[in-house]
Amino acid sequence: MSTRIKEIIVLAFIIVFCVVVYLGKVMGWMQGIEFPAWVSATVLGIVGLSLLWILIRTIGGKLVERRVVFLYVGIAVSLPLFMTLSQKITISHEVQALYNALVELPPGSKVLVSFDYDPASAPELQPMAESFIAECFKRDLKVIMMGLWPQGPQQANMAIEMALTKEGVPSEGIEYGIDYVNLGFQAGYEFVIQRMGSSFKSMFKTDYRGTPYDSIPLVKNVKNFSNIDYSFNLSAGFPGTVEWVQVAVDRYGLKLGGGNTAVQAPTVYPYLRSGQLIGLLGGMSGGAEFELLTHTEAKATKFMLSQSLAHIIVIAFIIIGNVAFFRGGRKSALRGTE
Repeated sequence: MSTRIKEIIVLAFIIVFCVVVYLGKVMGWMQGIEFPAWVSATVLGIVGLSLLWILIRTIGGKLVERRVVFLYVGIAVSLPLFMTLSQKITISHEVQALYNALVELPPGSKVLVSFDYDPASAPELQPMAESFIAECFKRDLKVIMMGLWPQGPQQANMAIEMALTKEGVPSEGIEYGIDYVNLGFQAGYEFVIQRMGSSFKSMFKTDYRGTPYDSIPLVKNVKNFSNIDYSFNLSAGFPGTVEWVQVAVDRYGLKLGGGNTAVQAPTVYPYLRSGQLIGLLGGMSGGAEFELLTHTEAKATKFMLSQSLAHIIVIAFIIIGNVAFFRGGRKSALRGTE
């Protein structure tokens, strides 16, 4: 069997293994399977020792194949999903500020949540949406959802389903149209936000289910942003938090918090420092911090362990790769002097 075929087989096995593990944990197939703390620590110890062994072999001139790197990254991403270990999470000022603004709202306040992302960004943003909406329900806040991205309303529906299963969320009494509503998607980018500043109804004649706007108890008296007590924007790009700040905050004085992918978060920090943005959940770490504040450790907290271990593995192989490079360069230089 050729080396190329071996690489394809090993890579295919790793991909299938990681997908099965991920779906198993997310969809509940493997929900009850978790390693005890001592097993988790033992596994991490074995991984660490094996990396040290690879480094020693590399120094000795025996290089590992690329398949080994793929295997270790697959292990780093999948194994933490079964571990009971936790890592220290420090609450940042921007996450604390967003949480404080939420808990200060009196029961019955109306919270607007805009889902401006698609499934590609869901691993980072969906945990934020689920924990945020769950906290709203715990505090008897009314949630109005919408999306400036076509897939946003579907992500909103999935977030609601998960939020209703969270510990502390009332299992009964939360009704669609009274406690929460999904207004759906509206095309037009920032012009939708601008029109909402004068009339929500002008942009959303019906909700996601086709119910006329005036027939929905939660929003029939909501005319514009002046009737919204707080807003939370989940954003992966354009249109997103920047447009909400520039239009809804600057022109209409909307109180806004943001949840952004790690790539986009640096672009909205200036609005945070200027006070235009109340608070910010940035990337997976921001979602994990919010889960810690709300005492509902969930996907973001668990995924942070996978992310951290994957980073450690990548750094380890960068070191090993540099050792191999410089060792090979030294041998070439020695051959050149002979």
